[in-house]
Parts: sequence; C-alpha cells; structure tokens
Amino acid sequence: MDLNYSVEDERFREKVSRWITDHPAGPLNTLEQKKAWQRTLYDAGFVGMGWPHEYGGQDARPMEQAIVAEEMARSDVPGAINSLALGLIGPTLIVHGTEDQKQRYVKRMLTAEDIWCQLYSEPDSGSDLASLKTRAVLEAFQDGNRWVVNGQKVWTSLGPIADYGVLLARTNPDLPKHQGISYFILDMHQPGVEVRPLKQITGSSEFAEVFFNNAVVPPENIIGQEGQGWELAQTTLGFERGGSLLARVTRHQANLRRLFEVTQHVSRDSVPVLEDPVARQKLGRMVVEVEVLRYAGFRILGKLEQGKRPGSESSIDKLYYSEMDKRHQELMQDLLGPYGQLERGLPSELSLNSSTLRGDDSTWAYNFLWSRAGTIYAGSSEIQKNIIGERVLRLPREPRADRAATREG
Repeated sequence: MDLNYSVEDERFREKVSRWITDHPAGPLNTLEQKKAWQRTLYDAGFVGMGWPHEYGGQDARPMEQAIVAEEMARSDVPGAINSLALGLIGPTLIVHGTEDQKQRYVKRMLTAEDIWCQLYSEPDSGSDLASLKTRAVLEAFQDGNRWVVNGQKVWTSLGPIADYGVLLARTNPDLPKHQGISYFILDMHQPGVEVRPLKQITGSSEFAEVFFNNAVVPPENIIGQEGQGWELAQTTLGFERGGSLLARVTRHQANLRRLFEVTQHVSRDSVPVLEDPVARQKLGRMVVEVEVLRYAGFRILGKLEQGKRPGSESSIDKLYYSEMDKRHQELMQDLLGPYGQLERGLPSELSLNSSTLRGDDSTWAYNFLWSRAGTIYAGSSEIQKNIIGERVLRLPREPRADRAATREG
C-alpha cells in the first residue's frame, strides 16, 4: 500500500481545487437547481469519472476519483443529486445491462436528466430482503407481453423525485426464495405507481413508500435473466457498501476540527470543555478512529488501483464507519450539552456552519439524528456482522429454517 500521492496526483488535486474555487455552487433550493449543479459537475468531468467513455464517463483512475471526492468534501461542495444512480445503479447497469439499456439510461443518469431510486425493501422484507412478496407476472397484451407488478416497497430513498427505479420482484413463487426473484427497470411516472413520502426523524422526507397496482414493465426492461435478480442485487449492494471512504474521512475531519473550535467556547463550571481531561480523552479517541478509517480507505483505493474490486470485506468498512459515526455523534452531544440539541438559535460561534454531512440542513442535532440511518441502509449492522462472519471469517452459518428447506449452507 502506497500512502503517498504522486506528483501527477498532486497536480490533479491543484487543478480540482482551482476549479472548485472558480465555480461556487450558489443556492441549491429547488430540484432544478440541484440538477443543474450536477450537470455543471459533469461538464467539469467530476461525475461518472470511472465510467467508460462510451457511456459518458471519463475512464478516470480510482485515485483521481478519490481526489475529487476529497477536495469536494474539504471545500464543502454539494454533491450530485442523483446519488443512487451514480454510486449504485449505473455501475450495475454497466456490468449487467444490455447495450440498449446502457445507451438509453446511463448518460442521462450522469446529466441528472433522470433521477433513480432503488425499489428493494418491503414492510416485512427489510434485512431478510429475499423474502420479498412484490410480484411481477408476465401477461399478454394486444401489442405484446409485459410484466405486471403488484405489491409495496418502503424506505425508498429519492422515491419522491425519482423518474425510474430498479425493482426487485418475485417472478416465480415456486422456486426457493433467492432463486425466484428478477431485476427490472420501472418507470415511476406511469399509472399504477403511487409514491407516498415518509417523514424521517430529522423532519425531512427523503424517502417514501411505493405502491404498485398493475404497474407494467416492458420485457426489454428486465436486467439480466429472469430469476437472476438476487445475484444482481448483491452487485448493487456491493457498490453501496464499498463507498468512498476517503471522502467520508475528509468530512469527519472537517467536523472534528469544528468541534475542537466549538469546545473552546462551551464551558462547564466556568472551564472550557476543551480543557477538561475527560473531554480531551474523548476527542482523542475520535481522532484516532477517523485515522483508522483513513487507512481503511487507502487499502480499498490500493485494491482499486490494481484493478481489483472489494469483495465481502467491504462489509467490515461499512460496519466500522456507520457505527463510528453514530458513536461520534453521541460523543459530540455529550461534549456540547444542550447546545448540541438546538436546531435554531444556536450562537454563531457554536454552530456547525457546514453542509458536509447532510446538505444544507446540517446542524449538530440533525447529524446526530441522521447517524442512526447509517446503521440501517446498505444492510443493517447486524447483517454486516453475519456477512463478515460467514464470508470473510468463514465461520459456520447459523441454522435457519429457510436455508434447511432449500438446502443452502
């Protein structure tokens, strides 16, 4: 593992930094403004950097992608609105989609002409996603066959603004549950699709529940083969769990620097919190844990630079950073006391004054509430522990009735 940046990498970093300085984002209050900002980033070559040229990408090295992510995080630059398409769905289509699907959908993901969501979880199929019940049945119409979809999804991020979604649906209920699932591209604006936004603990509504009542999918919109859905879904989740760790590190470092400044102004018994030995011990622990995450990011980046794709071990990093963020946010609340709970009216010297974690809504209180989500999305912490135990450490699988019935494990 090489922990040093080359001369070429540093020159590229300077170029990115200059562009960021010369192109302030401006207000991003509306969906159209956020789409326009993503197009600006795309025109600069900062969106879809690692994607192939023929689908609108830059064929950039992983190191260059990491540098852009770091510099954007360091300068508190808003990211692209089409996050699921860029981080998960687009890479999956590039690997498993047909040429027609790639030509039709991929470039429009990069330019934010189409916003995408994932239609995975269901009310009774969250961590045990393979138990999903949404059905897709191939039926004959006058102009040809189509898949007819009925069921419900929930916790659909970007659902309220999505134009398309990738849908997991059961196409053969007679097969074992992991084998009877297929993967589709579904038009979110068609009749028979109802999207209901869900209010989160933070007060925002970034995800939704989605209902299907005889929604249709043309046969050319199946991804891969019928019954291959579970396998392809694991590809998508692999991209989600890998993530851009170095960008996360930069954001955490920025928030820690701000926390060090703030704890000089917050006092207990007339003594600044930063001068309290116990508080300093907590801050030191946070710094060390972020440094551990930084080295994990270098390890993943090293594999990518060698043309390797992180496997099941990416669950280790996902488990680490999501649990770390939750733990750090709790420590921040402990250090800030009542000031950390305020959404409004916080003195300027104590405010977070940053959108590094959750957009323009970012406050100490907001980030504390949002950190709970990290231990659930992309696979809960409990599921990550199972994956690490079974696929990384090769421990025996826990006995389960459904596995016994299908002779798995």
